Amino acid sequence: MGITFDDFMKEALQLADRAELQGEVPVGAVVVKDGVIIGRGFNQPVSSHDPTAHAEIVALRDAAKNIGNYRLVDCDLYVTIEPCAMCAGAIVHARIRKVYFGATEPKAGAVVSTQRFFEAPQLNHRVEAAGNVLEAEGRRKIAAFFVNKRKSP
Repeated sequence: MGITFDDFMKEALQLADRAELQGEVPVGAVVVKDGVIIGRGFNQPVSSHDPTAHAEIVALRDAAKNIGNYRLVDCDLYVTIEPCAMCAGAIVHARIRKVYFGATEPKAGAVVSTQRFFEAPQLNHRVEAAGNVLEAEGRRKIAAFFVNKRKSP
């Protein structure tokens, strides 16, 4: 049967769990090339003291290091929530082919929610995007995280 889109997103969801264990917003991402995961990442801005350490950027950095090239041509990114503008910019610069995301992010999502970053005419690379991949699971993780955070002193 082979590996499916859902399998890659399930790996991203597991990475989101790692973020949550570290007190981070539970977002995970994987970079896939030729059906193989070459990069993994989860949110780490708080623990790493790095505002750019979003799951997508951590996964892009890991993939680039693993293949020895910052251009991730013919690679796809799976992320549990819609990327923000910062991550969308990094995705374009990395030359990602397609982004699959889970839940939309109405406040900061830059793919379909607050803007359509990948459709900007001035960009020199086009990224395809598809949302709602295991959306309910990603949305549940985020919602539960913030409910628990509000309950904590």
